Amino acid sequence: MGHRIELRELEPGLVGVGVEPSLGIGQRALLVRTANGNVLWDCVGYIDDAAVESIRALGGITGIAFSHPHFYGAMVEWSHAFGGAPMYVPLADREWVQRDDPAIATWRGTREVSTGITVLQCGGHFEGSSVLHWAGGAEGRGALLVGDTITVVPDVRFVSFMRSYPNLIPLPADEIGRIVDRVRPYPFDRVYGGWWDRVMPSGGIAAIERSAERYLRWIRSER
Repeated sequence: MGHRIELRELEPGLVGVGVEPSLGIGQRALLVRTANGNVLWDCVGYIDDAAVESIRALGGITGIAFSHPHFYGAMVEWSHAFGGAPMYVPLADREWVQRDDPAIATWRGTREVSTGITVLQCGGHFEGSSVLHWAGGAEGRGALLVGDTITVVPDVRFVSFMRSYPNLIPLPADEIGRIVDRVRPYPFDRVYGGWWDRVMPSGGIAAIERSAERYLRWIRSER
């Protein structure tokens, strides 16, 4: 059976971009729509003409940003489909790019990729692992798009953190602290993980801090 791109409006200004039937580990991307251009957060590993036409009708794509290198695979195809949209790759993870292209733009630390859309390098999962802060998300309360830099767990009241998910390698306490400190200054209520069902509808930084505290209690044996 052939694959196709599925688009779902998740809230005003945010469209989920997934693949049906499921491809890889079932992840989906997110298209953040603004008056100053649309930013694609993460790239699924498939693209087709119908999806390109539908996304062009929504205003196209003016930039592509990523949570981590597992989403780099088809990024050049997505960029070319939208006129060579810039691909914002953290300098720390530039070595993971398998296909070079003039549209790749490296950055470090923090970068505003459109008005009200800022990518933040957090580290942890990869050195350049990042999240996207969307100031206008969640009805103006702010949203954080995290992939699995910070992963929303099946109980969507919590998140977690890992160095390697396939190998179940955790992160040390100081790294958890740096990730939480990195996102704390940015106001947000909703957290979008990398899969359709991994969305924390509300809770924001308080939920992330509570999750980090729980994580640290276990790795420090403070039960």
